Amino acid sequence: MDIYQHFRKDERPFIDQVLSWKEQVESSFINKQTDFLDPREQQIVSMIIGNNDADVKLDIFGGFQNAERRRAIISPYYEEVTENDFQITMLEANYPEKFLTLTHRDILGACLSLGIKRNVIGDIIVEDGKIQIITAAEIAAYVIANLTSINKATITLKEKPLSSIMEKQLDWTEREFTAASLRLDVVLKETYHLSRKSSLELIKRQFVKVNYKVVEDAKFLLRDGDMLSVRGKGRSKLVSINGRTKKDKLKITMAVLK
Repeated sequence: MDIYQHFRKDERPFIDQVLSWKEQVESSFINKQTDFLDPREQQIVSMIIGNNDADVKLDIFGGFQNAERRRAIISPYYEEVTENDFQITMLEANYPEKFLTLTHRDILGACLSLGIKRNVIGDIIVEDGKIQIITAAEIAAYVIANLTSINKATITLKEKPLSSIMEKQLDWTEREFTAASLRLDVVLKETYHLSRKSSLELIKRQFVKVNYKVVEDAKFLLRDGDMLSVRGKGRSKLVSINGRTKKDKLKITMAVLK
């Protein structure tokens, strides 16, 4: 069976990478640890490796239970993998919340401006005047030494145990609706209660991401499990497609993050 038929064409390079990792572990019997993967990449790795493979197995961890971005370890089936093997570090700093507001985008932008690649940074948490950055352990010292200010806030990052992460429970609300198609503009309109014109404008202005990639094609067809991110409106995901109505419209279940 052609494995590519289950995925979109633009996902093929990553699929090839995963297959290469799998072959590497099978031939060398040495663990393969990845950088931080977004949820769609995690889904692809899980679909290809799964836990039913006779030769290798998959473990995924992002520092805490509900982490969005996680590192994966592909290992021989007999290998025991612990959380320490993922080499994840949590860095923390305080900032004067009374005088300024910092956002996830501010912190990520400051990291990227230092030449740090996105795939070595995990989740970023900002709450109650405190910043927490999950990083690959190999870059933690560099981040501590060089990330000393964000916007106008001077900060001092320190390494903290993963147990002190300010974990937040994600609150997803599901809703069902019918739609003429799975086109991005159509689903966007129904999910966020927009006019057709507004949904098209958001896509045109590159404010819409599907599975963490900007999509500019309003005719882009969504699939089960796709994650949408709309600037200014938050995130949602296509939970399931539940058949058709008598009028041949699709019955769709979406979940919106509050």
